[in-house]
Amino acid sequence: MPSEVRHQVDGGQAYPVFRLTGVLDAATAPSIRTGLLDLLAGQPEAVVVDVRQLTVGDPAAVGVLREVARDAADWPGCHLLLAAGPDAAAWHDAGLPAWPVPEEAFAALGAPEPRHFLRTALEPVVGAARRSRELVTEACGRWDLPELAGPACIVVTEMVNNVVAHARTPMTVLLALRGEGVAVAVRDRSTYVPRFAGSPVPVTSYGGRGLLLIDSVAQRWGSLLLGDGKVVWAVLDPPSNHPATTLDRTEDPPSDHPAASQVSGTGMAGQARG
Repeated sequence: MPSEVRHQVDGGQAYPVFRLTGVLDAATAPSIRTGLLDLLAGQPEAVVVDVRQLTVGDPAAVGVLREVARDAADWPGCHLLLAAGPDAAAWHDAGLPAWPVPEEAFAALGAPEPRHFLRTALEPVVGAARRSRELVTEACGRWDLPELAGPACIVVTEMVNNVVAHARTPMTVLLALRGEGVAVAVRDRSTYVPRFAGSPVPVTSYGGRGLLLIDSVAQRWGSLLLGDGKVVWAVLDPPSNHPATTLDRTEDPPSDHPAASQVSGTGMAGQARG
């Protein structure tokens, strides 16, 4: 009989709890990965994975949790913890901190910081990028990081204009305070990722110019592949670590303008700049 696994998200706790039941093996690990990444795409501050009712059918499959934690390390940078019951040793290969019950994991995490996160849902219409810049400016002011408003506005404009011009799906803009910097992300329903060569491209090339501009102002950027789309993200550090670039746009560029974003897709390799 084929193995199966089920997951349920309990959002009524201090932090979301991803409850798993069934059997974890090579056949069910992909569905766990998909469900957990979908939860992470909402940029939670932390997630407790409750595996107390999950049977390990294949010890090698435990590594799926380690892989998810690795993929989400730069974005959303979410804390992942296990509620593993008394047999935490069985989950050693997951590489995650383990506690007997979710309540003890919550205590270890401390109180949530909801003021460190902002988000808004946007339709793929003219004016969406302008609204996203307003959110970025609000966030940088709230977090006392006005020097990052310009670079972050550049990044979010490129990401949002790409959705408007190419993906043409509803999107969610997500912002977070990350240490002394800011994380900017846009989730859409597109499943295509252009390739970034790291060098100038022709104005007619699909995918290069927006990525080149994002790469010029962000310290790290990449994408998170989901079952129904993707998240494109970037992390920006203060000017002391990365020179700021200002944005001087009063109107969103048309989709065929060279400055229009070209970042659509999935599977984009994350980049780091030091």
